[in-house]
Amino acid sequence: MERRTIGATALAVGAVGLGCMPMSWAYSASRQRGAESLRTVHRALDLGSTLLDTADMYGPFTNELLLGRVLKERRAEAFVSTKVGLLVGEQHIVANGRPGYVRRACDASLRRLQTDVIDLYQLHRADPEVPVEETWGAMAELVRAGKVRALGLCAVGVRGGRRSGAGLYDGTIRQLERVQQVFPVSAVQAELSVWSPEALGSLLPWCAARGIGFLAAMPLGNGFLTGTLTPGQGFEPDDLRARHPRFTAEMMAANQPIVAGLRRVAARHGAEVTPAQVALAWVLAQGPHVIPVPGTKQARWATENAGAAGLRLTPEDLAELRRLPAARGSWD
Repeated sequence: MERRTIGATALAVGAVGLGCMPMSWAYSASRQRGAESLRTVHRALDLGSTLLDTADMYGPFTNELLLGRVLKERRAEAFVSTKVGLLVGEQHIVANGRPGYVRRACDASLRRLQTDVIDLYQLHRADPEVPVEETWGAMAELVRAGKVRALGLCAVGVRGGRRSGAGLYDGTIRQLERVQQVFPVSAVQAELSVWSPEALGSLLPWCAARGIGFLAAMPLGNGFLTGTLTPGQGFEPDDLRARHPRFTAEMMAANQPIVAGLRRVAARHGAEVTPAQVALAWVLAQGPHVIPVPGTKQARWATENAGAAGLRLTPEDLAELRRLPAARGSWD
């Protein structure tokens, strides 16, 4: 099983992680099944997908509680990553980076996860009313207290039509440079996929130059790159894709050439290889410090995703994927 590491801390994880958010947050609530989610986490661990990525806001809280049921039995097999810094209200989400809150939130996450240490504690969003150094300093105290092993930061989400990604992550890089002065950053999490490659422009090279791990969020393009979604199929009102500019019927149809390209590459590697596996293999090919974290709530998809670790794309494959058209959204 291929292993990768998180930053200079050299914390080893499997090549493909498991994003647990869809099990209780942001996707169709009617399709969330606790028993199936538990099977999915167990299956991922069985296959070596040891990085389990969650956050206290997912649910809120229920995602961590679910993982805690697995970790109670299999903590030694898992690399636990959770996040702090966002509070969920009735109709809004707000940032809270006050040091006292960070300490309380960490203790609460530890209880829900049924563990005495978090492998990677990530700042979900910086609080605009609190200097990020103060928030990061409180997180560093948690490392010194033995409650956390390493710290990470989630980049502010961006979407753009430019493949270069020039300037899109300047704000995140400035934040990273500030917190690096307080305590080392071990990992950065940001969107990276065939149809959202913007991080390649500056953020990914910044991490590579400093030995910082990169957790690729949404590597399957919110499910689009799996090739299992049909243009115009519709989404439940609570599903984030119902309001996403790339998931209108028109834009899903317009972006089908991207899926077609993934299918062509998959076909060259055998009938059992899927577009999703090609999409994940593309992310893995971006550097030895890159770990895709696809979200799923079904064991069969976790099995398929883990299989991408054994897929080696050729230079010709990568060249063809580079030539795919840029993804379009309803603003284009």
